Amino acid sequence: MKKFFDDIKKDMKFKSAGPGKKLTEETSAKPEVVQSSSNAKQNRHAPSEGAQRAGAAALARIEHQQKPRVHTSQDAIRNQVKRELEAEAAALAEKEKAAAAERFEEDAIEASVMMIYTFNKDREKVKAAVDIISKYVENICKNPTEEKYRKIKLSNKVFQEKVRSAEGSREFLQALGFISVMLPVEGQEEEEEFLVLPEQSPDALELMKERRDRLQRGEPVRAQLDRQPQAFRPSPNAQRFELPQEFYNLSAEELKREQQQRSDLVEKNAMLRTKAMREREEQRERRKYNYTLVRVRLPDGNLLQGTFYAWDRLPVVFGFVRESLVDGWQPFELVAPGGQKLQEDEEVALAECNLVPAALLTFAWDAAVQADIAAAGGKSPALLKPELLETIRTLS
Repeated sequence: MKKFFDDIKKDMKFKSAGPGKKLTEETSAKPEVVQSSSNAKQNRHAPSEGAQRAGAAALARIEHQQKPRVHTSQDAIRNQVKRELEAEAAALAEKEKAAAAERFEEDAIEASVMMIYTFNKDREKVKAAVDIISKYVENICKNPTEEKYRKIKLSNKVFQEKVRSAEGSREFLQALGFISVMLPVEGQEEEEEFLVLPEQSPDALELMKERRDRLQRGEPVRAQLDRQPQAFRPSPNAQRFELPQEFYNLSAEELKREQQQRSDLVEKNAMLRTKAMREREEQRERRKYNYTLVRVRLPDGNLLQGTFYAWDRLPVVFGFVRESLVDGWQPFELVAPGGQKLQEDEEVALAECNLVPAALLTFAWDAAVQADIAAAGGKSPALLKPELLETIRTLS
């Protein structure tokens, strides 16, 4: 094979020299040959031009494979930059992973707080659960190295009655870091389930306190209530309310039983109960309602009706009335049954004002403002907006 390539090289060098040109060392010792017809016949077995090109290409491949790659300074720089970029990307990914884990923890806290306050209608049950969980956290923070404060036996009577019965409480404890573990109990053959919190660092204890505070400040999450504003013509049935079952926390059967019991005991209890006892019972009664239906009697006799949560506050009702009026910018008053004048800036729940499950309020423009308008020759302001009057109905 090597001899074949050597022959090709010699032939290529001979051709490249040409007539009248200086030859290479390999050909310069030979006399210049002038081809004749006889010489041409002797060259019939020389490699063809195609074979020469194939051989040259093969030589080029061999020479290319034999050349070692030389790493330049630019290659080294590129490799260094690539390594730094990969390291930076890995660090960023790790940071994002840690941030995502932290966000997940915070989301778990928020979700469990929402569950406790929203899914449990009994406010007293919620308060009891929150108080017990807060006590758990307080004991752990005061005694961080004592294991007994970081273990909650699920069969414990207090836990069963006060915490486990409140939906979302276990989720909150798990969001704090408690994990479920089966542990042996002295005097028992079988193990029992405990919620156990690993020992916490000082920073983690501070974070636990912050999360306890968030639990204590929790509020129920409610969907936006459709007020269902409706205008009615003057009617003697203004104080007659037909309320749907959704307005009550009790079932229909429970509600009937409660009403019967109240009727049977009203006279007997009136003499025996103290004022404090009556107030506590009234508070319990008001917690039985989810919504309240409010009607407002206007100066022209028409009625404005809207639906509210039992725990909506007075400013919500004033805002509803104001938005329904043509001249809602003018000051007005709302008077509750019994002559109680409601205050627009008073943050009091409707349930606390005895405006549940339904109430009829009386509307009046501010007398001083109306006197000024009359003295200036003005007219009494219009009342309800046209879109409400277009759908005005008659109470059945």
